[in-house]
Amino acid sequence: MVPIFTYRDERKLFALIGVVIVAALVALLQVSFARQGRTSPLTVLVTTTATYVEIALAAVRDNSRGAFETVVRTPGLARENAALRDENVRLLDENLAFTEELARVPAERDAIAAQMRYPRSVPANVIGYDPEGALHSVTIDRGSKDGVRRDDGVVTVDGAVGRIVDVTLLSSKVLLVNDVTSRIPAVVQRGRWWSIAVGTQTRVKLQYVPQDAHLKPGDAVITGEGRSFHAGILIGRIAAVTPSAAGALDQSALVEPAVAFGRLNRVLVLQK
Repeated sequence: MVPIFTYRDERKLFALIGVVIVAALVALLQVSFARQGRTSPLTVLVTTTATYVEIALAAVRDNSRGAFETVVRTPGLARENAALRDENVRLLDENLAFTEELARVPAERDAIAAQMRYPRSVPANVIGYDPEGALHSVTIDRGSKDGVRRDDGVVTVDGAVGRIVDVTLLSSKVLLVNDVTSRIPAVVQRGRWWSIAVGTQTRVKLQYVPQDAHLKPGDAVITGEGRSFHAGILIGRIAAVTPSAAGALDQSALVEPAVAFGRLNRVLVLQK
């Protein structure tokens, strides 16, 4: 019996023959390059491809290992981050506390200096300002139980602040020297010229200064002996002299207060 070959069988045969021929050519090519001591292109191609495959596999392994380690360490990292946040908050709080303590140093130093200058005075803290601004006044945390009385003078290390105008058991109100209702006997230190210091809301105005007084900007103005202050406490310094009218018997001048009323913190009450 004669075997019958189909078209499909012929294609398989031709493919097998082709593979054998290609393999033979590749083998001859490899042998030829080997005899010449050179690396064949096929070897280079195979080696390069294998290298890239190894790199890709290594990257996949590293990424997988990193992802696994991240998943495992996530709870620990969360705790570490929380601890770092808490530490940061604590350090910020400490920094604010240190800054506040440092800011208080000048005020504490001035309070000690004022207490040494007026040893029989009553130290007090400013606890409030007039909310309506109708009067230039402040409230202090000392009252009748501390021996504070109406018309007592109030000072700082810089100079005169004002006088007590209202007293309760635990607190008192101080009328500042720059209030328009304030009147204080005053003396221009250079020349010893007497006058009255009247508030102008922002500054102090000297009134009834004799016409022959030669006032100059920068002259110190101090308290005269009066109901609230002993003589010699600095009120401020002359900022400008107001020209007097022709034939006037007196003159006036504007005084820049020695005390910065906007940042009053610690004061002393001078008891009578």
